Amino acid sequence: MLHLFTQQAIANFTNTRNGETKLGECVSVINSKKTLRDELNDSPTNFVILGIPEDIGVRMNDGNGGAHTSFIPAIKAFLNTQQNQFIDGNKILVLGYLDCLDDVINFDSDDREKGDLLVKKIDKEVSNIVQLIIECGKTPIIIGGGHNNAFGNIKGLSEASKQAVNVINLDAHTDLRRLEERHSGNGFSYALHENYLDKYFMFGLHENYTPQYVFDMIHNNMKLEYNTFEELEVYAIANFKNELQRAKSFIDNKPFGIEIDLDCVQHFPSSAMTPTGFTPQQTRQFVYSFAKNNNASYIHICEGAPSVKNEPTAAVQVGKFISYLISDFIKAKEN
Repeated sequence: MLHLFTQQAIANFTNTRNGETKLGECVSVINSKKTLRDELNDSPTNFVILGIPEDIGVRMNDGNGGAHTSFIPAIKAFLNTQQNQFIDGNKILVLGYLDCLDDVINFDSDDREKGDLLVKKIDKEVSNIVQLIIECGKTPIIIGGGHNNAFGNIKGLSEASKQAVNVINLDAHTDLRRLEERHSGNGFSYALHENYLDKYFMFGLHENYTPQYVFDMIHNNMKLEYNTFEELEVYAIANFKNELQRAKSFIDNKPFGIEIDLDCVQHFPSSAMTPTGFTPQQTRQFVYSFAKNNNASYIHICEGAPSVKNEPTAAVQVGKFISYLISDFIKAKEN
C-alpha cells in the first residue's frame, strides 16, 4: 500500500537554517484531495521520488537483510541538500513509500511459497505506480529495497511506453538467475521472459559470482551485453569512459531504465557487500553519464543496507551517498 508523505513529514526531516534554503523547504507532496493520477498530472514537478523499503526479495535470494533500512536515511539526506543554482526542489515531488513493513517483519525466508507471493504482490504495486508516474509525464526516482523491484520498474516503464524497453545495470551480478520463486536474483530474467525487457547491458559484473549458465545465456542472446569489473579495473583491458559510451550505444535507442545496485561499490553497506568494487566517484559518474540521455526514463537505487554495518554512522553515510546519486540524476536530466 502506498503511504503518502505529508508536508509535516517533510518538515520533520528538514533541518532549516537562517539564510539558507534546503530542498525540503521547496519540494512538493500529494495533498490527496484528488485522485493520484489527477494530482500527478496537475503537479508542475518533473521528478517523483518513491521508496520501496523491503528486503523480502533479498532474503529469498539468500542475501543479507536490511535493504529496507536505507530509504529514510536517503530521503532525510536529500531533503537537507542545499537549494541553489545547481538543483531546484520546486521540480521534485516526494510521493512516499510502499508500506511493506508488516510483511518484512513477519517474513520467514524458509517459507518459499509465501515469499514468492509477497514479492509478486510488491511487483504488481511497483509496476502500477511506476507506470502511473511515467504516464503523467514525470520521471520516477525509486529508492529500494531489493533488486527484485527491477521487474516492477521495467514492467511499469514498458506498459507506459507500450513497448519492450532497455536497461543499463551497474551491478556485480546479472540478476538473470533461473525462473524459480521470485527473488532479487531473477527480476531481469522475468522481465525478459514476459517481454517487458528488450536490450540489457550489465556493467561491471564480478567474474567470481556469475554462473557459467548465465554467461552462456548472455552469449546466445544478441540483446544481452556486458563487461566485467575485472576487465575494467584489474586486467585494465577496457576503459571506463569508453565502456560507458559502448553501453550507451547499446541501449539508448528507446526508453531505458538506470539500475544501480549498491553492492557494486567497494565497502558499501549493502545486501552483498564487496571488498573490491567501483569507487563512489565512478558510480556518480555512471549515473550522470546515462541520465543525460533523453531516453533515460527512471533511476532505481537499491540494496543499500546500513544495518549490515554495526556502526552508528552507517545509516547517515548510506543516506548521503544515495542522496548524491539522486541529485546527480536530477542535475543531468535538467541540464
